Amino acid sequence: MRTVKLSAILVVCAGVLMVNGCDSQLQDLRIANDTQRRQIETLQAELGAANLQLDQLRKKLAAADQKDSVEIDALKQQIAALEENIAKKEELIASMQQRLLLGGAALPVELSTMLEDFARKQPDLVTYDASRGIVKFRSDLLFQKGSDTVASSAIEAVKALCTILNSEQGKRFDVIVAGHTDDIPILRAETRAKHPTNWHLSVHRAIAVLNIMENNNVASKRLSARGFGEFRPVAANKPNKGGNPQNRRVEIYIVAEGV
Repeated sequence: MRTVKLSAILVVCAGVLMVNGCDSQLQDLRIANDTQRRQIETLQAELGAANLQLDQLRKKLAAADQKDSVEIDALKQQIAALEENIAKKEELIASMQQRLLLGGAALPVELSTMLEDFARKQPDLVTYDASRGIVKFRSDLLFQKGSDTVASSAIEAVKALCTILNSEQGKRFDVIVAGHTDDIPILRAETRAKHPTNWHLSVHRAIAVLNIMENNNVASKRLSARGFGEFRPVAANKPNKGGNPQNRRVEIYIVAEGV
């Protein structure tokens, strides 16, 4: 089996279809991901070739006769177009790799309905993306600033989520807890001693939520943690590393068991 965790596309067996039907749809998912991996490899090869071409054009521009303004303008236009193409390829590769790593498909209807109800009961703290099977907690309400200790007011919400994850509908799935921060740097010495960077803080916060889940009977083998620091914003941060509360979040991905 691939090490990549695939999002629970167990729209796979609507309800309790036959095991062969589940296996067939899971196999289709593996094939789709293999295809996407090959597409990523092709894009990476094209990206390498484009970077090589860009390097050659820059050298040609540097060596161009400064009197030949027509040639210089043409080279600058080629370089600008190539840089734009490279940026688009890099963005596409990053997007495709993230979907492979964290999935992004809908959950079965019954489980999704429970998660929608869960989010509806605490709209200030939780949102639920039904199209991708992701529960999102706002870090500002989950943690104190610069801390990885889950606020007592939010612990009950995490416990309620554990009840869903341990239900008959939920226990077939594994869980990835992913922490995110904004771009405000960590300045206080006492905070830096424990969380040297936003990357550390995001991972530590993910682990703190994971620990609550483990303590509430979500099996350890179902759990994993990741941290993205400030590098996966969902909204623009303010200028000069001013941050944005929308980017401070913990995302919980519900993914197919053992895939």
